[in-house]
Amino acid sequence: MNKIQTHSGRHFTLILFFVVLLPCLVVGDCTCEKEDDTGDKGLAEKYKVAALVSILFASAIGVTLPMLGKTFPALHPEKDLFFIVKAFAAGVILSTGFIHVLPDAFEKLTSPCLSDHPWGDFPFAGFVAMLAAIGTLMIDSLATAYFKKSSVSEKDAVVDEEEQVGGHDMHVHTHATHGHAHGSIPSPSTDLLRHRVISQVLELGIVVHSVIIGISLGASESPDTIRPLIAALTFHQFFEGMGLGGCISQAKFKTKSVIIMALFFSLTTPVGIAIGMGITSSYRENSQRALIVEGILNAASAGILIYMSLVDLLAADLMSPKVQASGKLQLGVNAFLLFGAGCMSLLAKWA
Repeated sequence: MNKIQTHSGRHFTLILFFVVLLPCLVVGDCTCEKEDDTGDKGLAEKYKVAALVSILFASAIGVTLPMLGKTFPALHPEKDLFFIVKAFAAGVILSTGFIHVLPDAFEKLTSPCLSDHPWGDFPFAGFVAMLAAIGTLMIDSLATAYFKKSSVSEKDAVVDEEEQVGGHDMHVHTHATHGHAHGSIPSPSTDLLRHRVISQVLELGIVVHSVIIGISLGASESPDTIRPLIAALTFHQFFEGMGLGGCISQAKFKTKSVIIMALFFSLTTPVGIAIGMGITSSYRENSQRALIVEGILNAASAGILIYMSLVDLLAADLMSPKVQASGKLQLGVNAFLLFGAGCMSLLAKWA
């Protein structure tokens, strides 16, 4: 399990490095006329600060709620309410990928500003999203297999050492322990490893598009653009946080890792807004470099989110014995899945 914790630390280091480098990648010369922003820049700054605070609190509350299973028994991962809330959040994440992130990637990579660039001759947004989904599947499978083999190898090494040291009685006792250990591997330990991989990969996909959203909002100087985004993104981050928080709570990380993951999610969009505010004068959303970088990252994020929501969140829960055994719970899970996807899709009108 220490290897898993080390992997988690490296994962967050990579995200931090990525967050620091992103603003440098999207700053460039404008090659297409930038749309004029109308409105009071002072008022826009106030809206940005309000958005930063609102989104920060919504993200923190959303990602924390599912982790309070011990405090609120109704939110325990084995309760019906947990499955229903998680289905709603998964619907939000699925809609985010299909309705918000992927169309934005297509818009960026098919922009008229790229008409004289090779990127305009191929549907790179769909291609990158497909590669991201396939890559997520491979990482999901390989990481789970690796950690599972490591866990089995460690248990076998302990058993072999005990058999060599002990006598006949110890051998009999160890043999029974050995059989018990192997019997427990397929269910709890494998599920735990899966939840840990799922939570980390899902957070990676969420963090990527959250930073881009934050930078775009922070760089905008139009109050008319920012105002509707405040409520829309607050709702978005709250329920997206609930989906991620549910995965983290099922992964049973150590307290330190849970705090780090929750902080990363809560801070990414506000940090993106702060970065956007800092680079307002040099950020050109219609520059070729910005369009290509944001388009690729959005497409990759969409592929990750779509795969994770369908395969690791929804399929895993809908096919679980608990949901399969209860028609009432099946109805509730499916209804709230559609409700979450519908609510998030509706937000596309404003965000």
